[in-house]
Amino acid sequence: MPISLPVSIKSFKISSGPKKFVYYPQVFGMENPKLQNDINRIIVKQTQDLINLQTGDTPESVVEMIGSFEIKNNQRQVLSLSLSNYTYHYHAAHGNTFIKSITFDLIKGKIDTLKDLFKPGSDYIQRLSTLIHEQIKHRNIDLISDFTVISPDQDFYIADKTLVIYFQLYQITPYVFGFPMFPISVYDIQDIINEDGPLGRLAENN
Repeated sequence: MPISLPVSIKSFKISSGPKKFVYYPQVFGMENPKLQNDINRIIVKQTQDLINLQTGDTPESVVEMIGSFEIKNNQRQVLSLSLSNYTYHYHAAHGNTFIKSITFDLIKGKIDTLKDLFKPGSDYIQRLSTLIHEQIKHRNIDLISDFTVISPDQDFYIADKTLVIYFQLYQITPYVFGFPMFPISVYDIQDIINEDGPLGRLAENN
């Protein structure tokens, strides 16, 4: 595989008060300006979607909003990042946080869904669900309801040679548990991953 440099990233800030600020990333210096613009537009939209989700119909009751991001993978033409937004509303018992992730295949110039990471026709839903079941049992994770299977478009991000499946607060665990995250090595699912996709690229040893 040809050597590919990481994407250059800048941090930008939206602020509407002393306790209301959201940081989000933007890429720059890419050889493909259209792809660069597409990536930046998608990130801005997801950032705004999180703001809208948190404010809802009562933006005037927002006391505090803190948005941040983490770059999970920036190698081998795979850019995977997470955007988080914590918001506290006046008189609420506590604040609430949402995390949304985006994974870009820079070679193909598109966002990858969870399904895109696997071979067509592979039962990735059941395979990943089984591995998550095993982790729930091994890690003694308390659930608020029985976990059956992940959704076809379950939240995920990629970090080096690991696929991380995660759930939002309250989705399967109590609030105090935080975000339940399930790291899965690419080598545990190598037989079903799309070899031409991000996971296949990251699984290569060269």
